[in-house]
Formats: sequence, C-alpha cells, structure tokens
Amino acid sequence: MPHTSPTALIFELSGCLVDFGARTLPVALQRLYPQRERPALANTVELALASILGAVPDTAQLQALQLTLSEVAGEHGELTPGAAQLLAALHGNGIPCAWLDALPADASLRLAEALPTAVEAVVTSQTRCWPAPDSCWQALSQLGVERLDGCIVVSGNPLLLQAGLNAGCWTIGLAACGPLCGYAPADWHALDVSAQERLRADATLQLYRLGVHSVIDHLGEIDASLEDIGIRRSKGEKP
Repeated sequence: MPHTSPTALIFELSGCLVDFGARTLPVALQRLYPQRERPALANTVELALASILGAVPDTAQLQALQLTLSEVAGEHGELTPGAAQLLAALHGNGIPCAWLDALPADASLRLAEALPTAVEAVVTSQTRCWPAPDSCWQALSQLGVERLDGCIVVSGNPLLLQAGLNAGCWTIGLAACGPLCGYAPADWHALDVSAQERLRADATLQLYRLGVHSVIDHLGEIDASLEDIGIRRSKGEKP
C-alpha cells in the first residue's frame, strides 16, 4: 500500500475482480443468438439485448437471458491476475472496498462466489445506470465512507469509469482484462504479442481519452497506480 493510503476502493466485478475479459454477457448472448453480431458496450443488460434483437425485448426474452447469464456466470467465476493478493492486502490494511456490476443480481452473486475475501456487494437496481454517479455514491455510503478524498473506482468498463469521474473519484482503468479487449484468458494468451499490443494500445488510448487517471492491464499491476495517486493526493491534487 502507498504511504497515502486510499480511503476506499470500488471495483467492477466482471472484467476486474473476476471473469477476465468480462465474457459473461457476450457469451450468454452468443448462446441465445449465435447468428447475431456481438453488441456494442451497453450500460444495461436490457439495452445489450435490444441491440442484438434490433427491438425492445419482451419478458420471455429477458427471462431467458437472465437464466443463461446465471449459467454462464457459474463457468466464468475465476479470479483475475492479482485480485486475490490485492483483496488480502486491502483487508489487512483495513481499507474498505465494494464491488458493483451491471449484470442481474443472480449472475453477479454467482461470479462473486469466487472472491476469497469478503467484499461488500452493492445492488444498485434503484439507481440510475452508468455513467450516472449514483451507484458509486451508494457504494461509498454503504461502506460508511465519510469523504470522497482518496476514493478510487477500478474498472475496465468506460461507463463505470465515467460514473466514477462524475462522482468525483479517482479512477484506474483496466485495459487487457476488461470488455474493451474482451478476450477470455486462454484466448488472450493465445494471441501473438503484436495482436496483444494493438488491442492493449487501443483500449488504453480510449480510457485515457475518457479522463481516467491511470491505466494498467489488470489488478496485478495496481500497486504503481495506487502509489501514483497517493503521491498526487499528498501534493494536494484532486481528481
């Protein structure tokens, strides 16, 4: 941990703590609609389904997707690199943390079963969806955090990172393990170095253009980002 410790950390669950590549939603949609193209990044499951269908989904279609999401989540609940070590360090230092996710609660909780350390789950069904800041503020309130100073949002999802920026938090973007690259671990490692570098560079550039304060591949590289944010805070810098 840096000399100026974070006040609290908010993580996205899929594509950050677990499910390298944030594959749960794309795989579920592919199983239900194998002939359709992968949808663009959407801030809700309903919008992602509507993008696939080209129309507003009906109740039966939404229920089918929710069931499939829970099934797929059971297959993708694997920790990302560095997640276990980071959560243990945060717990040991008494730094509160929570996770958010745009997936339905059933699927999110299936993914969260892989977490080795208790992390506060924040269900945000009553808040405005990302990039509105509501869910970030709800998470900090649920953690009992009394000030925004030193609060950090960590995600590979531009929508949640924008929500973190809108909430007044520091932000750390994840290029390789989030939805912008969108590869499962085995598929990512099967790519040649030049393909990895191209995907990583595109994702990194997109996140920095958003205004994210630091960008890394995955949580195994987060120490330098936390140290940098700590130094910037010690100098009086605000997010």
